[in-house]
Amino acid sequence: MESELSALEEKIDQFVRLCQQLRSENIQLRQQLASVISENKHQAEKINTAASRLEALLIRLPESEQ
Repeated sequence: MESELSALEEKIDQFVRLCQQLRSENIQLRQQLASVISENKHQAEKINTAASRLEALLIRLPESEQ
C-alpha cells in the first residue's frame, strides 16, 4: 500500500511539473504571437504606405503616346 501511494505521489508530482512547464510555454508562445502580430501589422502599414505613394507617382506620370 505504501509503495502504491508513493508511486501515485510521484505521478502527481510529474503531472504538476508538466502542467507548470506547459503553462510557462503557453505564456511564452502567447508573447511571441503578440510580437509577430504586431510586426505583421507594422509591415502591412508599410506596404500600404508604399502602395499609396506608388499610386500617387503613377498618377503624376505623363501618359505615353502610342
